[in-house]
Amino acid sequence: MPMNVPLQPEQRLVLLLHGGSDNLSGKTGLAMLRYSRAPIAAVVDPDQAGRPLQVICGIDHPAPVVASLTEALPHGPQVAVIGLAPSGGMLPDALRRDVEAALRAGLSVANGLHTRLAADPTLAALVQQGQWIWDLRQEPEGLRVAAARAAALPCRRLLAVGSDMAVGKMSACLELQTEALRRGLDARFVGTGQAGILISGGGVALDAVRVDYAAGAVEAAVLEAASGLRPGLGPVTSASWILVEGQGSLAHPGSTATLPLIRGSQPTDLLLVHRPGQEAIKGLPEVAVPPLAELITAVEALAALARPDGRKPRVRAIALNTALLEPAEAATALNATHAATGLPCHDPVRGGAAALLDALLG
Repeated sequence: MPMNVPLQPEQRLVLLLHGGSDNLSGKTGLAMLRYSRAPIAAVVDPDQAGRPLQVICGIDHPAPVVASLTEALPHGPQVAVIGLAPSGGMLPDALRRDVEAALRAGLSVANGLHTRLAADPTLAALVQQGQWIWDLRQEPEGLRVAAARAAALPCRRLLAVGSDMAVGKMSACLELQTEALRRGLDARFVGTGQAGILISGGGVALDAVRVDYAAGAVEAAVLEAASGLRPGLGPVTSASWILVEGQGSLAHPGSTATLPLIRGSQPTDLLLVHRPGQEAIKGLPEVAVPPLAELITAVEALAALARPDGRKPRVRAIALNTALLEPAEAATALNATHAATGLPCHDPVRGGAAALLDALLG
């Protein structure tokens, strides 16, 4: 069942990024700055107020950074988007005050946290007529257990898999979609996390789904994204692509997301996303990131199981996230990763996705 999305692409947004505009705690908001279809009127971050975004986070965006929601109002926002992922999913006091201020000013609120704000009596009482609080991390209705239905689709289905969490799986898919659309291909993105859903206007919040239905939720989202494509089992065509945002990592001891993504999407192709130089799982220095060749073997083996079409999907290329490297270091990392794996290696954010798409089409 498709997600009921109240956010419209023409609505002007204000991003609530309190303390997160220069670090990964604000990755949802930073992704919105790069890829949002809706116009972003302002960013709220008291720690960085008055500074240009290019200086703060390296994203060339004209939105002003202000200290509070009240200061953002003259810029004409219609929806306040929570761009943070605070520990435990609870609203810090300063952020909650600005959410309340947004609702009092007649704005709607889009919330990707696990905490459901619409169920908060104080916040719900502040919602004005015609406005809303959208808690997007909810399990869709009408879910079924997965049954490999996506294998019958005639399109290529690319799943991004990561060596860790937060390495750029969504960004790689969105950059590929932009390049594919530029070339006249039919490329459709399936968001599986809060930022991907906010940007694309659809998908499934995978971490809000009960485990027995997780693969089925992915399957339903992929089938929905593919509506309008030629039905039936016929030959798979490279003119049509479903790009599925990856979540988590097989290498992370706390992540369970990769397997239902594989089962639900029944990928024809895999894209490995990695941050070069990262030797251990972020926050778990005792857990090593495995050699990429070993990770590739594991992912491919899992993707070949439980398929009615007999396919053995391959990792066709590697997207490297070189954002923390200087240009010369990035070039060295790309060359070294290619030498170690034998696979095409590109950074689609830093260098554009043309070469990466060529590798996937080849």
